Amino acid sequence: MEISGKIIQVLPERGGVSQRSGSEWKLGQYIIETFEQYPKKCVFEVFGTDRIQQFNIQAGQSLTVSVDIDAHEYNGRWYNTVRAWKVVPYDPNAVATPAAEGAPVFPQGQPVAAPVADVPFPPTAAPAAAAAPSEPAAPAFGGDSADDLPF
Repeated sequence: MEISGKIIQVLPERGGVSQRSGSEWKLGQYIIETFEQYPKKCVFEVFGTDRIQQFNIQAGQSLTVSVDIDAHEYNGRWYNTVRAWKVVPYDPNAVATPAAEGAPVFPQGQPVAAPVADVPFPPTAAPAAAAAPSEPAAPAFGGDSADDLPF
């Protein structure tokens, strides 16, 4: 999954020593705000000193972040982890197109939904009970007006 937006905050790095391997670890956390009409904020993390240095994320940067989302349970509660595996500068001209992913596309660029079933439309046989009434029904509102509007 990709998230594009502006880094609005860089949280302090956390670190420690692994109990299993005895090696040192570091974790960087960042808040990104999307460029949507109604912006959303998301915290994501980068694990490992090498990746933290490689990505070199700074507040104010506009980035596209590729993330993996995972959840784990601890003491009966569930927690989400959003971990970045790729970070690139944001390019507003690089838009993923449905045609590149193999989906059919309208000329205006909107993706076409796949057909739900192989049913002819409109139905080929009309039910017998759907015959047209011989005279129009009286208006339900009881007015003497010449139009059908209830107001």
